[in-house]
Parts: sequence; structure tokens; C-alpha cells
Amino acid sequence: MTRTTRRPAGPIDPDRTDPDGAAPGRTRGPGREHRPRRSKLLRSVTVLAVLAPLGLAGWLGWRTVGSPDRSVPAASAAGPGTPAAAPPGGASPTADPTAATGTPAPGTTPGGTADPAFPLAVPTSTALAGRTVLLDPGHNTGNSAHTAEINRKVDIGNARKECDTTGTSTNSGYSEAEYSLDVVHRARAILAARGATVVLVHDGDRPWGPCIDERARIGNTAHADAAVSVHGDGGPANGSGFHVIMPAKVVAGKADTAAIVDPSHRLGLLLRDSFHAATGEPYADYVASKGLDTRSDLGGLNLSTVPKVFIECGNMRNPADARRMTDPQWRQQAAQGIADALTSFLTTR
Repeated sequence: MTRTTRRPAGPIDPDRTDPDGAAPGRTRGPGREHRPRRSKLLRSVTVLAVLAPLGLAGWLGWRTVGSPDRSVPAASAAGPGTPAAAPPGGASPTADPTAATGTPAPGTTPGGTADPAFPLAVPTSTALAGRTVLLDPGHNTGNSAHTAEINRKVDIGNARKECDTTGTSTNSGYSEAEYSLDVVHRARAILAARGATVVLVHDGDRPWGPCIDERARIGNTAHADAAVSVHGDGGPANGSGFHVIMPAKVVAGKADTAAIVDPSHRLGLLLRDSFHAATGEPYADYVASKGLDTRSDLGGLNLSTVPKVFIECGNMRNPADARRMTDPQWRQQAAQGIADALTSFLTTR
């Protein structure tokens, strides 16, 4: 706030008279009649009368345009009842969307931790409101340090298989586990912004795993409307491209995919087309047919009771695919393709 110093009502007169009418150091001569100095007082009043309106007008003009070190709060500028503008980047002014309810908000993961590079989005659309999506980042960066645990066999219905594997990597060492978690974080942000509740099988917060049977169980327990497991393949170096894996009909032991084969096939077709459109990645030329494969030996599919597919986003052993998969911009496109396919699956029939 700028403080205004009050000035005397008029200019200081060096010849000002004392209360008796005599100037300092002077005496009134005999017989002189004392006359009030009306002319100077009148001039002072006149000056004030002219300057006061001008000063007031200037002050009002300064308030209108604002001083260089003064800003108007967003809420005031927007007017009563109008929310303040969102901060840059679309972030919400609300610090914790779960604080009021104590339950996971759209885009959260039970017990998981958010990647600060991809903050949990506040929904800007209701397209997927009320829908639950499971995203399964393949493997885990800690698996290589827990070989005894991941080599343990688990029941997948028609066979017993290793709990998990280490996954593959590019020749330069960028691992499949890193890639899959990064793309899942990006896809989660997009889906959450569309109103979906997104559940992650893990969020980089576990030392290893989970096992393939637990990965399926997490999606079943969440009653997910759709699930996608994200991977990178480790094929021959001269092979390139992506492919989508759909569940075969398996009815054996703990496995019964009869109810999910058809919806999973529809999800697989949408994912193939959407991923290809978003990334430009060609269909795999070394495996599958036209970007689609059907398998009965994957525990994550065999034990699922919700529509689920795998996507091998490219061949990490192929130099051209590896170059794309290590590019953050391309990974964003990959996430967009996955999110768009899930959105189409959940909003169309």
C-alpha cells in the first residue's frame, strides 16, 4: 500500500504573521491598521481546489491499469462465483483430489506412488466416468536381483510357468521394464483425464514381480472393464514391428477364458489399429499375422476374468525399433494409441 504524506493546506509564507498580526522580528507601526492577508489565503485555496480533482483522477487511473508491482487476484478478476484460472499445464489448483473422500480418485493406484513426471490428472472429460481400466507394466526392474522368487513356478490353469521373467532390453541397456512403466504412466494420465479409474498392477513400488497369476488376479479383483499389459519384445535383430496378443479359449484348472475371448478380440483389433495410427509403427514382420496373435500359454491372459490383451510395442533388439522406443515423444504416441483404443472399446459397441 502506498502511503500519502499530508501537506499543509497552503504554501508556507516566510512573511507569515504571528497570532497578533505582526511578522516575526517586526512590530506594527503606530497608527497602522491591521488587515488580514486575504490575498495569499485565497490563492492557496484556489490552488488546492484545482489540484485535488486532478490528483484524484490520476490515482483512479493508476488503480485501473495497475502499478508494475501490483497484481489483481485471479478470483477477483474472474468475478464473483467464477473459478480461478487453472495453472499452466492444466494442473488443478486442488492439492489432493483424494483428501475429501479417502478413496482413490480417478487415475490413482491402490497403494501406488505417482511418477512426478506424470502427475495424476484431474478429469477434464466424463467420457470414461464410472469405468475402471487395468494397466499392467510388464516385468519389473528389480526382477534380476530376485531370481529365486521369479523362477518359482505358478499355476496358470493349463500349465505351470515361472512367476515372472526379467524381460528384454535394447542393446544399449534400456530395459523392457523401464519402457513399459513409462508408457503406462503416460497412458494413465490420458485415461484419468477422461474420467477413468486406472488401476496399475504395480507402480515401480515393488522390489520384484508381481507373479503372472497375481497380475491377473489384480485386474479381476478390481472388476476392470478392460485391461492391457504393456511390453517390448526381444525378437531377432532383423525383425521389427509391433503385435497384439489376445487370449485363446482355455478352460482348464483355474483358467476359464470362455467369457472374455470375444470382447478381448474386439479390444485387440481396436488396439492394433489405434496403436498403428498413433505411432506409425508397422505390424511385426517376424511373428503374428497382420499385427495380431492368439496364445494360450500366458498366465496373465489365461487367468483373467476381464477382457485383456497384451501389446508388444516393438522389437527392442531391432535398431530402428529401439531408436523409437527410447524416444520420449514416441512413447507418448504409444501411450496415446493405447489410451485411445481403451476409450473406443469402452464407449462403443
